[in-house]
Amino acid sequence: MATEPTGRPTNFIAPPFTAKPRSRWDRPLAIATAVVFLISSVFPVVGGFVKDKEAWPKWFGVLDVSIASVLAILAIAILALGSGKVDKQAEDASYRAYRTLIHGIFAMMVVWVLLGDRIVWSNCLTGFVWRYWLLLYGLPAWLALFGTTTAFRGAHERSDAP
Repeated sequence: MATEPTGRPTNFIAPPFTAKPRSRWDRPLAIATAVVFLISSVFPVVGGFVKDKEAWPKWFGVLDVSIASVLAILAIAILALGSGKVDKQAEDASYRAYRTLIHGIFAMMVVWVLLGDRIVWSNCLTGFVWRYWLLLYGLPAWLALFGTTTAFRGAHERSDAP
C-alpha cells in the first residue's frame, strides 16, 4: 500500500528534536552569565585608560578579579550544562555569530593603530583577550541553554517569512 502525499509544504514540517530538553534554569543561567560578562567587560575598558595604577583605588582590582571569578564559575556551569544540548540550530547560530565576532579582532587592531598611544595596553589587553576567548569558546553552549528560536535565525530560514 503506497502512502499518499499530504500536500503540505515541507517547510512546515519541523525537524526532529534531537537535543536534550532544557530545564527551567537554563535560560536564567544564560542571561545571568551574559549580564556578568557585560559588567566584567567594563573593567578592562576602564583599566586601559588608567595611566597611574598607584593612584587608582585598590578596591577596583579586587572587584575586577571577584567579578571575573564569578564569570569563570558561570562559564564553567554553562559549558557543563549546555555542551550536551548543542543542536543544529545552536551550531548554525554560533557560526553566524562567529562570522560577526571575528571582526572584533580587526576592530581592535584599528583601535590599536588609532588610539594605541592613549591606551595603556598592559592594563587591559589580558582582560580583553581572555573574555573574548571565553565568549567564542562558550557561545554554542550558551546558545543551547538560552534557546535558539526564530530570533536567532535569518528571515530566509523562518517558516513564517514571506
